[in-house]
Amino acid sequence: MKKISIVIPTYNEEQNVIPLYEAILATFNKSLIEYDYEFLFIDNKSQDSTRDKIRIICEKDQNVKAIFNAKNFGQFNSPYYGLTQSSGDCVILMCADFQDPVDVIPQFVEEWEKDYKIVIGIKTTSKENKLMYFLRSCYYKMVKKISEVDQIEHFTGFGLYDKDFINILSTLEDPTPYLRGIVAELGYERKEIPYEQAKRRAGKTSNNWYKLYDAGMLGITSYSKVLMRIATMLGFAFSALSLLISFIYLVLKLIFWDSFPIGTAPIVVGIFLFGSIQIFFIGLLGEYVLNINTRVMKRPLVIEEQRINFTSN
Repeated sequence: MKKISIVIPTYNEEQNVIPLYEAILATFNKSLIEYDYEFLFIDNKSQDSTRDKIRIICEKDQNVKAIFNAKNFGQFNSPYYGLTQSSGDCVILMCADFQDPVDVIPQFVEEWEKDYKIVIGIKTTSKENKLMYFLRSCYYKMVKKISEVDQIEHFTGFGLYDKDFINILSTLEDPTPYLRGIVAELGYERKEIPYEQAKRRAGKTSNNWYKLYDAGMLGITSYSKVLMRIATMLGFAFSALSLLISFIYLVLKLIFWDSFPIGTAPIVVGIFLFGSIQIFFIGLLGEYVLNINTRVMKRPLVIEEQRINFTSN
């Protein structure tokens, strides 16, 4: 009997964990009765009663496991670590807020049985804020154009991964893994399943503009050299332009010494233009340095505070 693991990262999802567990279990009892199952909740130090609700589920069902992190290790490390701790023949990663549709799970499994080792969900439409969806679309298109790897648009990580691919993830020593990029870069041939992203069922998202920016920069700095190359090329171009303008000004001043005023306006404009460009690219360079710094420290993905139901297997 093949086992399917369901990995669900949580953070302040007290209103969602039990209904989600029940909805997925009902799907197994209805459409996937020939498979064994395993739930793995990995909680990122929730501040509400999420852990209490998970404990209730674990007491009720020994096929439900839980990992409680010692602190919040971020939106990328915790799910990735959960994937590597699963024991199923395949693993399905999904969020806890019902934005990833439960009814797509049988489709994932059906395609997996056709020998696709990776089956992922692609958002074709979304009931989220239209502005946010538009901005995400722009970001995905930009990253896809500048990345050296053919990135996957509107892919959040929601999908099914064969145990063979999970074994690959387990061998990577990356303290800040970007799963979306890793799937595109190192993954097997994949099957893409379109779906509509629903609204969050209950609770409030923990994502804010800073976290979205952090996630966006991780994707850019992990998979693109283009922006730094642009900085280098612009540096050459503006250096040549500045030299040319300086030479023209010198010649004009020497020819028309008394009638050609240099003026302060070109100087001020030049200072602000070049200064703003330098500051922007210094900041961008800093993002790459921060990414490198985080990786070379080789910190663990998470530190566990507690495990539940792992001894039963």
